[in-house]
Amino acid sequence: MNRLGRVLHLSNNRHLVLRTKVKVKTKSPVLDEKLTQVGLIFDVFGPIDNPYVSIRPTVSNPERYVGHFLYAMTTSGDEVRKRD
Repeated sequence: MNRLGRVLHLSNNRHLVLRTKVKVKTKSPVLDEKLTQVGLIFDVFGPIDNPYVSIRPTVSNPERYVGHFLYAMTTSGDEVRKRD
């Protein structure tokens, strides 16, 4: 499990947006500090070195995660690696 980053805001389409320095794959699960699934990675966009990540929430009140750190779950054979 790798720390993605701190949630910057909730977008107009109710997605959580954060910046990260790790490589991630869309549809990967995203967890909070209590290992509760918050959502799935929907999109990665912006600069290659420090992209934004859009997370489609699976929780009923995603606005409570603004300002909190979120984490990406890694599975065997699906390593999330830090960008060079």
